[in-house]
Amino acid sequence: MSFLPLLVSEDREDHRSHSPTAPWHFPASGPALPQSSIPLTFYDVWWLGFPPVERVFFYRLAPDADLPRLLSNLKGSLSTALRAFFPLAGNVRLTPGAASTRHDIFYAPGDGVPFTVAEYEYDGADLASHEPRQVADIAQLAPRLPGGGALLAVQATVLRQRRGLALGVTLQHAACDGAGSTNFLHTWAATCAGAEPPAPPVIDRALIGDHQGLYDHYAKNMISSKELESVVKLPTDQLMATFTLSGVQLQSIKDAVAGQAVRRGQPPPRCSSLVAALGFIWCCHFRAKAGSAVKAGGFGAEETYFSLAVDHRRWSKPPVPTAYLGNCIGPAICTAPKKELALAGASSLLTACAVIAAGIEKAVAAPEWETLMERIKEVAPTGILSVAGSPRFLVYGLDFGFGRPVKVEIVSVARTGAVAVAECGALGTGLEMGISLPPAGMKAFQRCFSDALACLL
Repeated sequence: MSFLPLLVSEDREDHRSHSPTAPWHFPASGPALPQSSIPLTFYDVWWLGFPPVERVFFYRLAPDADLPRLLSNLKGSLSTALRAFFPLAGNVRLTPGAASTRHDIFYAPGDGVPFTVAEYEYDGADLASHEPRQVADIAQLAPRLPGGGALLAVQATVLRQRRGLALGVTLQHAACDGAGSTNFLHTWAATCAGAEPPAPPVIDRALIGDHQGLYDHYAKNMISSKELESVVKLPTDQLMATFTLSGVQLQSIKDAVAGQAVRRGQPPPRCSSLVAALGFIWCCHFRAKAGSAVKAGGFGAEETYFSLAVDHRRWSKPPVPTAYLGNCIGPAICTAPKKELALAGASSLLTACAVIAAGIEKAVAAPEWETLMERIKEVAPTGILSVAGSPRFLVYGLDFGFGRPVKVEIVSVARTGAVAVAECGALGTGLEMGISLPPAGMKAFQRCFSDALACLL
């Protein structure tokens, strides 16, 4: 079965016309793929209640770009990529006949992925800018997942009289982590561009052992929809902006942290470029959020929290293949006294970078899987800044044959409050961080970011 592409036209008053039929793309023709049931692991199950991950990739198109051919190539290569990544064309469900907490990804011949083609006549600021923009303007470029447990949806939106293209990809996190999803995207892009694709995915989830009964524990204690209520609805006034740290600036942060550690007579923490960037952003975010309390020094024994994902593939026993398609990450939860993050200059940077480095080391060496869910529920109400994405995913290398993206956004951080991290597409070196805040919070963060950079010079 095949469908014609759906064209959604939008005028400047934000009126839309929708086709009643949805376009789907299926794994490419060839020997029939068998019906498959792929059980979720303990790494997967706790993502079931979370909102999906929404990415948007912005591309500039040449004035003479053959748009019909471009879109045809995108759709055809998607079908080819899905043949290797067929679980993403399936649906997550309760496993029939099993205990009510057991879930699997069920693929049956005929399952596919919705691919929407849209046209957006947007008469505002450049959506691919680093400057603050309305999240609502960007969010509609990411497709919604259909009901019924669908895992993946794609939308190609022609922008500004066909001078640009936004490729929106929405993925249910229970299907796979960022390493798995970007492996799929790199495979799709290489297939479309006629390049050599990366290694095929490893789909066998029996590679993930569960000797402690963690699946049942996590399934029974999953974060509820009520606990996630604040991240389900997108705030109407939310802004999104990107902040970059060059290689030179990252080295300045490392030097400041090392120098402060020496002055305190303590060994400097292991401060990679990622740790330096995250420590810097955490300090800026905290100071912007705390506002006048920072100047007043109005903190007692209160603590604040930061969380980032640690990939356990290489640390598992035995190691899990790099190309494993599924989740194999766990959070490193880092804790710092608010009064120390409120300190001026390198003192707060040393605290932030030290606890992030220590949190990563602990998550690798001695992950506390049994109490992890309870720990997350304990700290979440007090506020926790988390990380989405990774510079290791090389999202700015996704060339489908019409150039690399000029901007990549993880739109879903506007719901979760996370920081979106990637390699720096604009500078060629360094890192970039996507932040989403209401207008007043964004102004405060911009001021704190600028002031903190000035202190490093």
